[in-house]
Amino acid sequence: MRAQRLLWMSFAVSTFGTWLGFDAFPLIAILALDAGPAEVSLLSAAGLAVGAVVAAPLGPWVEARRKRPVMVGSDLLRFAALASVPAAYALGGLTLTQLLVVSVVMSAAGIAFRAASGAYLKVLVPPAGLLAVNGRFEATAWTATVLGPPLGNAAIGLFGPVTTVLADAVSYLVSAAGLRAIGGGEPAPATVGGARPHVGWGYLLSRPFFVNTILVNGLILATAPLLAVLMLGPLGFAPWQYGLAFGLPCLGGLLGSRLARPLVTRFGEERVLRVAGALRACWSVGLAFVGPGPAGLALVIAVQFGLVTCMGVFNPVFVTHRLTRTPADRVARTLSAWSAAGNATVAALTVLWGLLAAVIGPRLAIGAAGVLLLATPLLLPRRAQPAR
Repeated sequence: MRAQRLLWMSFAVSTFGTWLGFDAFPLIAILALDAGPAEVSLLSAAGLAVGAVVAAPLGPWVEARRKRPVMVGSDLLRFAALASVPAAYALGGLTLTQLLVVSVVMSAAGIAFRAASGAYLKVLVPPAGLLAVNGRFEATAWTATVLGPPLGNAAIGLFGPVTTVLADAVSYLVSAAGLRAIGGGEPAPATVGGARPHVGWGYLLSRPFFVNTILVNGLILATAPLLAVLMLGPLGFAPWQYGLAFGLPCLGGLLGSRLARPLVTRFGEERVLRVAGALRACWSVGLAFVGPGPAGLALVIAVQFGLVTCMGVFNPVFVTHRLTRTPADRVARTLSAWSAAGNATVAALTVLWGLLAAVIGPRLAIGAAGVLLLATPLLLPRRAQPAR
């Protein structure tokens, strides 16, 4: 139990740091470096794209090593990378190139950390306790999502554009210390099975919920910039109203994460995954109808609350399902390959939907993504599938 508490504390600190520094790099690029839209877009996409490329060799590398040292090393690397930004800013030498490099390092280290942490969690927590632990992590993540960005924006306003980057860097240092304090031995890495040391597309495509989850997340995230353009531009919402429209619904994620375990107890894991997975696809189309004023703001909040609540139920159950169904000698490779596919999909769909919005407008582009999301439940597995 001590090890689980320290693992959760490390996760909580780093997650709050991440959300405190949410969108810090684009803000620094705009406020401190006078970057234009193309440069900001490049900065946002670079980490995702390069991270997807480097994930292929990272998976086997993580698989062949004890996981906690990899997690500690990833946190220390992220601390060093982020700490370089306020240092360069204070010395007057910060450049967009440095932000791009740091973004790539953060993405690669994040993929390595997630791959190692999933495998480590499977070793640390008995199968019967995985859902409870993942539910706690999910609730923590949504709480950080609610509190972090408003506090971060206030800190930037009071203390300057690199303040939250420094806070995020320190959070990784604290996380590394917490993981180091867990102590104790860790079993030797599982022998890498199969003829090839990587997880290929054939294996990923055979995983239940893979294609569905990748497309749902990609379509939702691809339209987020378009909704920001629509709300802050033609519809005339103030920045605080935009922040409220996305911060307040995150309470639904906290609610959903609390409901996940009792729902699984009553209805079973597979049924909860299918129902919650289908319901999370039903909301986004409503964002195409947002209008100005209080009614439009209320519509965005209601749609986002419904979406986030369904995700709050789905996510911890899905993470538990994926861990328990993946063989021990494939966990790190599977998670790193999954992250790579997810990052690449989000990057590609974000660019594609940006181009689409330039042709037909942001509202119709948001509506098109919503309609496609309505079809994604067809990709959900129809029956329970055995672990492979």
